[in-house]
Amino acid sequence: MEYLDFELPIKELEDQLDKCVVIGQESEVDVSNTCKQIEKKLEETKKNIYKNLTAWQRVQMSRHPNRPYTMDHIKALCGDTFLELFGDRGVKDDKAMVGGLGKIDGQSFMIVGQQKGYNTKTRQYRNFGMANPEGYRKALRLMKMAEKFGIPVVTLVDTPGAYPGLEAEERGQGEAIARNIFEMIRLKVPIITIVVGEGASGGALGIGVGDRVFMLENTWYSVISPESCSSILWRSWEYKEQAAEALKLTPTDMKKQKLIDDIIPEPLGGAHHDRETTFKNVETFIMKAYKELKDLSTEDLIVQRMDKYSKMGEFKE
Repeated sequence: MEYLDFELPIKELEDQLDKCVVIGQESEVDVSNTCKQIEKKLEETKKNIYKNLTAWQRVQMSRHPNRPYTMDHIKALCGDTFLELFGDRGVKDDKAMVGGLGKIDGQSFMIVGQQKGYNTKTRQYRNFGMANPEGYRKALRLMKMAEKFGIPVVTLVDTPGAYPGLEAEERGQGEAIARNIFEMIRLKVPIITIVVGEGASGGALGIGVGDRVFMLENTWYSVISPESCSSILWRSWEYKEQAAEALKLTPTDMKKQKLIDDIIPEPLGGAHHDRETTFKNVETFIMKAYKELKDLSTEDLIVQRMDKYSKMGEFKE
């Protein structure tokens, strides 16, 4: 297990507990009371740290190398029923954007999401979860296919942003994302969106227009990353923590601003500490949302979705 800088007190206590257990096994000394005291202190330390995370610490949690990625969620939710589909029928298949058909609790869904890599090789293969225009066109192709056959859509957002390279701009990155937003707002089937990691900029919005939008507890969703915001405002990355607070990018802030519908709880310590519970929570929220949306007429579904996004940004002084 890898530890973030603010998790080091937890690591120290876990190391102490391991040593205590080893001493008890290798000697005749009774260390059970000592172990219990360390366990109690460890539990209290975890609660104090994870219940009081700053915005920047949540950003760090969303990027934890052990955190489950989109394909982990898909495999857990769909099992062997997932059939991955490829290509945008125009340029090529974008490995940063994955999608296909799968069943969750017996119900068929079209699932689309960004996929990051697990190590250096796969991160390069997946382009670090940064999709090119063909990735967004592939996503739209799959969503339009779902619409044709009356299949609800689930999108899983986890990206540091759309790929900003010259070749992406030449192939119409901005147009591809704008087209997705335009088409998703009037898609004739239910759309359930979940931010499972990073939700950065237009790269996230390209698959983020949903009838129900949820965020896992230790994720973030914003127009820009804290580092980029800091570099623009202060010409340095040193103010990324201050930028994270100012951007109001945490799930709590997003729900307060009525930009998302709800927050999916994670186990103590984050999704990577108990993946099965995390996957179960995600499935529960997906099925609850689907049951709320499945009986709506096409007209009501689209009207409600348009109203939802039209109201965003309104405020009273």
